[in-house]
Amino acid sequence: MPTFSRIDALLLVMTLIWGTNFSIVKSAFREMEPQAFNAVRLLLASVVFLITMRLVPGTPHGVDGDEAASVFHTPAPLTRTDWLGLAALGVVGHCLYQFCFINGLARTSVANASLMLAATPVLIAIMTALLGQDRIAPLHWVGAALSMAGIYIVVGRGFDVTNGTVYGDLLMAGAVLCWASYTVGARYLMRRHSPVGVTGLSMAIGAALYVPFSAGALSRVAWRTISLHTWLALVYSALFALCIAYTIWYAAVRAIGSARTSVYSNVVPIVAMAVAVVWLGEPLTASKLTGAAAVLVGVTLTRAGRRRLPIPAEP
Repeated sequence: MPTFSRIDALLLVMTLIWGTNFSIVKSAFREMEPQAFNAVRLLLASVVFLITMRLVPGTPHGVDGDEAASVFHTPAPLTRTDWLGLAALGVVGHCLYQFCFINGLARTSVANASLMLAATPVLIAIMTALLGQDRIAPLHWVGAALSMAGIYIVVGRGFDVTNGTVYGDLLMAGAVLCWASYTVGARYLMRRHSPVGVTGLSMAIGAALYVPFSAGALSRVAWRTISLHTWLALVYSALFALCIAYTIWYAAVRAIGSARTSVYSNVVPIVAMAVAVVWLGEPLTASKLTGAAAVLVGVTLTRAGRRRLPIPAEP
């Protein structure tokens, strides 16, 4: 059983950020259309990433041996192949993913969306095993199955596929496929480049493609009437849910592998449930507590049942 590491602690911070982000963003939709809100936060997060890459000084001889510095600094220059990879990540992981997620969530229930997103770790585990990035032990599959069962206990009774939600459900399934592909595909770039560099550049490309599709929604925003609460929600979602949480996600992917990192995404619905109990006064039932316990035990088992193949170093 591996010990609880610093990267595990950071992943728990990430789940807190993403879990609270749902309620914060939802409240902002009263004043801004989802597409407009998403376009602005993508632009803001991209600018912050690019400024960070520009201002944080690099080291001329690389950052070997300095794990913290390697999150920000890239010792190798970007090649044509790297740019093609970043463009692909921008299209799949930022433009298409954001489009499917926002539109899918608007057209289906939170319960349906949560159940589909809970399949992400299993899909990533299959992808990494087929690509030879991870050796998936039986205990990992047991943990993943237990986590998904816990999610079903929490929200499964509200799962309902009807004619009114099929389109939204299909979009959410597309979002899961995009996020899994984005997570797995970026590991090859992580051999030579930093999490901040890969995430920031791919997000900037994705934002440049996403914003034109949101031009209509942006033109309908009454900017002078936007409240301070909505602006704070926008800043929080951009800086914490995108910049900080994405950096943690990819630092973990590089350190412990895609499969083990992805299982922490199952904790996000549990955090969101707890936030709803405190902020919205939703009831905390025995089934929700049972489901939360199953998810946490599943994550623990997954940590124990993983044998990651190291990412080979490149000159």
